[in-house]
Amino acid sequence: MASSGVNEPSPAWRVHGERSIYEDRWVTLSRVDIEPPGVERFEHHVVRLNSAAIAAVVDSRDRVLMLRRYRFVPDKWAWELPGGLLDPGEDAAGTAAREVEEETGWRPHALRRVLTYQPIIGMVDSPHVIFVGRGADLVTEPEGGEESGEVAWIPLEAVRDLIAKGEILSSGTLLALLHILAFGIEPEQP
Repeated sequence: MASSGVNEPSPAWRVHGERSIYEDRWVTLSRVDIEPPGVERFEHHVVRLNSAAIAAVVDSRDRVLMLRRYRFVPDKWAWELPGGLLDPGEDAAGTAAREVEEETGWRPHALRRVLTYQPIIGMVDSPHVIFVGRGADLVTEPEGGEESGEVAWIPLEAVRDLIAKGEILSSGTLLALLHILAFGIEPEQP
């Protein structure tokens, strides 16, 4: 039987250096001098972003807390889960809970980490951590500004249709919702 190569070690790529082209508190764009095994050395662009956390909160009626927002980069309105970049010194769980409350006005009960992924692993370094949880309490109004949008509890049974219609675009939102559809969610803790 032929080997898939998935678990076989490969010769390491050599990194000869990295130079920053642009840097601010949100993003760093660098050129990395690399040498893959058996390939001539070259420079490759790398974008480094802070880590992000995304939260899928489901209520007792199997509805997920979502926001409908306009995003200027793709010039589209779409449904998203609350989430955002980690503040300095903040852990991913704290970010996920904070973002849910700031963006929706709902304070989630317990959240649990279900996975971490890299959205564009070949060029962008930005670990995204997905949390899921059951239950939330309405504690405030959502914060305004660019964070605002329509806040709604969307039935999980409607998620497949929203995905099929292209109304969910964010990779973190897609992964979190597909995770819930595939594996379910634990019941709310008392």
